[in-house]
Amino acid sequence: MTEPAMVDRGIQSLVTASKHLKSSLEKSKAIGSALERTGPRFDEVEQRLPSLEAAVRPIRADREALAAVGGHINRAVGPAAAVLKVFDAVHGLEKSLLSDPRNDLSGYLAVLKRLEEALKFLGENCGLAIQWLEDIVEYLEDHNVADLKYLSNLKKSLKGLREFQEEKARLDGGLRDAALDKLEKEFRRLLKDNSVPLPMASPPSLGEQACIAPSQLPVTVIHKLQAILGRLRANNRLEKCVSIYVEVRSSNVRASLGALELDYLDISVTEFNDVQSIEGYISQWGNHLEFAVKHLFEAEFKLCNDVFERVGLNVWLDCFSKIAAQAGMLAFLKFGKTVTDSKKDPIKLLKLLDIFTSLNKLRADFNRLFGGAACVEIQNFTRDLIKKLIDGAAEIFWELLVQVEIQKQIPPPSDGGVPRLVSFVTDYCNKLIGDKYKSTLTQVLLIHKSWRSERFQDNQLMVEVLRIIKMIEQNMDVWMKAYPDQTLAHFFGMNNHWHLYKSLKGTRIGDQLGDSWLKEHDQYKEYYATVFLRDSWGKLPSHLSREGLILFSGGHATARDLVKKRLKSFNVAFDEMYKKQSMWVVPEKDLRERVCQQIVQAVVPVYRSYMQNYGPLVEKDASSSKYVRYTVVALEKILSSLYVPRPMRYGSFKGTPPPSEKLKNDVDLRRTTSAVV
Repeated sequence: MTEPAMVDRGIQSLVTASKHLKSSLEKSKAIGSALERTGPRFDEVEQRLPSLEAAVRPIRADREALAAVGGHINRAVGPAAAVLKVFDAVHGLEKSLLSDPRNDLSGYLAVLKRLEEALKFLGENCGLAIQWLEDIVEYLEDHNVADLKYLSNLKKSLKGLREFQEEKARLDGGLRDAALDKLEKEFRRLLKDNSVPLPMASPPSLGEQACIAPSQLPVTVIHKLQAILGRLRANNRLEKCVSIYVEVRSSNVRASLGALELDYLDISVTEFNDVQSIEGYISQWGNHLEFAVKHLFEAEFKLCNDVFERVGLNVWLDCFSKIAAQAGMLAFLKFGKTVTDSKKDPIKLLKLLDIFTSLNKLRADFNRLFGGAACVEIQNFTRDLIKKLIDGAAEIFWELLVQVEIQKQIPPPSDGGVPRLVSFVTDYCNKLIGDKYKSTLTQVLLIHKSWRSERFQDNQLMVEVLRIIKMIEQNMDVWMKAYPDQTLAHFFGMNNHWHLYKSLKGTRIGDQLGDSWLKEHDQYKEYYATVFLRDSWGKLPSHLSREGLILFSGGHATARDLVKKRLKSFNVAFDEMYKKQSMWVVPEKDLRERVCQQIVQAVVPVYRSYMQNYGPLVEKDASSSKYVRYTVVALEKILSSLYVPRPMRYGSFKGTPPPSEKLKNDVDLRRTTSAVV
């Protein structure tokens, strides 16, 4: 190559290098200008570097870890999303469940069931979702896939969720409890609005086939109660339901019984002297108890079964037992026990038999209504009461003979009438053998003997009663001999033999004693009546003797003096006789009328004839009133009114007294001095 060529080539190279340098300088200048313009942004970039580093960390992570993290996230996010969806659904039920159930009970229960299902899902899946989220956080942390601060925040959130999930009651924010409270209130409202006391002032007549009260709640209401009960039971609120039911229904039964005025059930032994003073209450007690069992507790028993039948036998029986106890069933039994604790007397035996009869009549009902294990308190109380009734009745009965025998030591009545012991015992024994008490007393004595492993003969009751009657005969003989006045003794014998004859004729006791025994007492009555009349009023006519009286026309002084003397003697004898016997009594009206008639027939005809014949002799005398003290009519009236029992005589005893008053005047077979007098 020539030198010029080489120079040209060199120049060309320099030109090229110069252009390149010039271009580089221009680029450098442009870069410098650009750097100068971007300088202020460096600080911002520097501040964002940590977050950018965190963002690109997965790029730096292990490829296998990055490949696995997607699956972990997908498995955790699916259940978590489902849980969140259910939470949203629960929130959507709030308005419906906070409304009043009465507006649409079936709809309300359906919504509540949806809530229960949602809560069940949350309870079963919330923990699982949290566990999976915790697993993915742990995975991210172990493989440095996420920023530590980010992971820390996640852990705090998951910890709060875990604590929230463990308090299951907070899953719905208390919505279920609020809804259940509303259902309890609706349960109570339905019961109260449909529980109406029976409107009556006294129990209806109870025959052999007493009507049973129908269920006191409509079928539609029962179905609603059952539906509510089902939901409350599913949420462990059965006990509260039972408590509400018992409270409302027992209150309703008490209100029904309250109309019967049962304050007497609370009477104590110290508040009465003997059973006679509360005899009326005992009669009411039997009717009230039968009404309570057959009309009220029978209905409650059926209603408990209707409402709680789906829950189980033990539940509704326990519910009924609580209603029976709280409504006052025990008060009935306690009253019966109060009667058994009172002091002994014969009337108490009859009342104990009345109570036993009432309980025995209801035995099948008691066994059916109160026979379950839940009613053990009522069973025990009833069992103890029946034992006291049987022991008390048997003890009084077997002591009757001894108590009657003891009374012969007491003086006979001064009025010659029938001792209260005689009238009471004859009437009492007739009652014991009568239709009302015989079978019950026989049953009681049979049970009492069996408890003592002793044998009771079929006719033992009648045998014992006949022994009591014959003891009365012995007492009468003793009392007759105790009178110092034989006229009064005969008067007493007439009264009492007639009383035995009349009281026992045509009765079971009289049939057992026989016609000869009855005729014997009738004959004794006739005998003593004849002797009494002969030895008392029969002597009066002798004072009006006609011996020595000669009537002349216009009268005669000697005859007049004799008539005066004999009339005076008659008056004195009559006054003494009347004064003596005016306090005597013949209790039996038919006998009294007959005796008075015999006395009138014995005295008045003689007196009438005497006055007709000799009265004119003294009637003209100025002192005639001293001798003619009685007209024939007045004398007959006086004699006809003899022997009337004093209460009737003075007008304070009107008709036949009610049983309660009669018993107050009857004899007390305890050892008292008032038994015969």
